[in-house]
Amino acid sequence: MPLNFHDRNNRSMYTGRTADLGWQQLIEREVNIKGVRAADIGCGGGIYTEALAKLGAASVVGIDFSSAMLEGAAASVHRSEVTFQQGNALETGLADEAVDLILERALIHHLTESELKDCFHEANRILSKEGTLIVQDRTPEDCLLEGNKEHLRGYLFEQYPQLKEKETGRRHAAERVIQILNQSGFREIEEFPLWEIRQHYDTFTAYRDDLQHRTGRSILHELTDEELNRLTDYIQKQTGFQDNDPVVEKDRWTIWIAKKH
Repeated sequence: MPLNFHDRNNRSMYTGRTADLGWQQLIEREVNIKGVRAADIGCGGGIYTEALAKLGAASVVGIDFSSAMLEGAAASVHRSEVTFQQGNALETGLADEAVDLILERALIHHLTESELKDCFHEANRILSKEGTLIVQDRTPEDCLLEGNKEHLRGYLFEQYPQLKEKETGRRHAAERVIQILNQSGFREIEEFPLWEIRQHYDTFTAYRDDLQHRTGRSILHELTDEELNRLTDYIQKQTGFQDNDPVVEKDRWTIWIAKKH
């Protein structure tokens, strides 16, 4: 069953982690964060909303369409410069030129191409002159990279190739993202690949337990419990992990950074 983002039982699904250090370093290197007014659109549990504040943003508003997600975020993030409000990527509820920086992480794969255009137009509207838009998501190529001892997600599509079409079908090609950004009034568009640490696990057993609970992994909601058991068995066999071995799980992302005209 697909993950229901509005279910209060899932309100803590995307909380409890901190933003990857590699992500923080890339953002600090490429974007001026200090003192800006920022918005995290599609903020989920507020992990990256909080990260923007820690990197020096003067204010950060986290926006999500799910009241359940916002409830979890508000319970998890306690910083005076962070607020949360309900809205969506097409209608944020923010005023014209309200912010200097926007982050849209793991958002655009939920949007059709038509909605993606509206999303970027809305971002342009609420950004100040020379404002910056950061878009982060997986391309079809990111999703289908082979599995290894760090890129464990890759084994999902080896074990269940029928999920490839569903996963890649909801992802936007990198060149199309850039085209739509250009059409939406953005310039100086740069693209960066990023291997981001999703989580450290003390043992493979802990990783297995995380998969069984499908924690923050929407594609896994396509599988039954029995299929998940077979997947973790397959991953352990392919990697050679012992039950007590530590695991560092990484995901491959693409980040686009663009300036408003």
